[in-house]
Amino acid sequence: QNQAIMTGNDNSNPKALFRLIGLATVIVFLIINNEKFTSHNHPNNRRTSVDMGNGNCKWTPPKYEGFEDIKFFKTVIAGFPSGDKRLTFVQLEALTENPTKDEWDFKHLGMSNHPFIKANYPHHEGIWGWEDAGDQVIMVVRNIKRAMVEYHDILWDIGYAKTWEEAFALVPNLYRERPPLEDFLAWRDERVFDEIDWYGWFIDYYMEGGLMRDMFTNKITTPKHWYMLMMPTAYTVEELRYDVVVGADTEVEPSYDPKCELISNGCEPVKIISAERLVDESRGPAVGLEIADALDGKMGMNVISPEARNCIWRELIVNKKGLKTFIDREGFSEDSYSFSSEHLAEMLVELDRLIYKYDNFPWDAKPTAQALVNILKEHRSLISSELAAGSYRKMKTRSSSTVPERFEGIE
Repeated sequence: QNQAIMTGNDNSNPKALFRLIGLATVIVFLIINNEKFTSHNHPNNRRTSVDMGNGNCKWTPPKYEGFEDIKFFKTVIAGFPSGDKRLTFVQLEALTENPTKDEWDFKHLGMSNHPFIKANYPHHEGIWGWEDAGDQVIMVVRNIKRAMVEYHDILWDIGYAKTWEEAFALVPNLYRERPPLEDFLAWRDERVFDEIDWYGWFIDYYMEGGLMRDMFTNKITTPKHWYMLMMPTAYTVEELRYDVVVGADTEVEPSYDPKCELISNGCEPVKIISAERLVDESRGPAVGLEIADALDGKMGMNVISPEARNCIWRELIVNKKGLKTFIDREGFSEDSYSFSSEHLAEMLVELDRLIYKYDNFPWDAKPTAQALVNILKEHRSLISSELAAGSYRKMKTRSSSTVPERFEGIE
């Protein structure tokens, strides 16, 4: 395991990390507003997807008005920041006509009756803004390698903006194209080692129902340490170390994030959704049916008929109706963005840890845990093959490019 805490390969500059985390928070706001820009203001936003019979359908955007007094069974769509949650919630919206709202929107624009809640919490890009509105959790899991690529893509979309105003001016650029390889490589070498830890920690948080752990040691931690970790910019790297706050040999009684008590069925997910399988032509329709299954019979959920559900998947994924997602990006493919052998090896270490944990007692009897293991084993096989084939780049000192030319002149 890497010894650095929250600073990539370099322990010497924690302030640089905190600036990155602060920028990540800005990005969350941008994604929220991009969703408004492309969906809430759609001229036909009161229409709903229509079952045309015989397995046919007509996709239309969800309703954004007229649902305020409906009693809903509400779903939190949780995932590591990488664009995969958007793929899932557009399915939910099209299946039911009901809208999604981001966690930050709840926090800063006020509570509302939206039945679908998009969340990065407890990752440092997230915030529990929806109070007690949730009833169940669907967790979306993306290939760890590809998740890192899309995470950086969003940063680049806004030209590495330093202020919210600069970034907001570039909202229309989200999900349009992919960044120069050199920009990605510079960010990769700065951040990816630590984000690998955040990736596995995020999965553990939901699978274990909000059990408080330290993301860098995977040890069960104390509430005091947990709340410090939730405010990383308020402390130095040294002040956040497990051994400093808790003690290396301290026996810690398990504690759970009390926010999980606000979800009526707890934080443990009822479904694990693979983002890669959802967009796959052969396996995607079955994943779409899994998403619909999480809604069938739930209060306020008028799910389109089973015969039309494959059509909804096809309209969104194949015909690309609705919001832009990472599958709409032009330019390089995701596979063009490579990692060092050290990065890939560390990803395998984290995947091995998760697979071993959730493939054994007491998790081996849980269908959700076995679904997770099946997904992670597939990811592990892909990354292992890349490492064995030498599909990686060496790490070396790089400087990311300045603001791309297409962003020049933005005030």
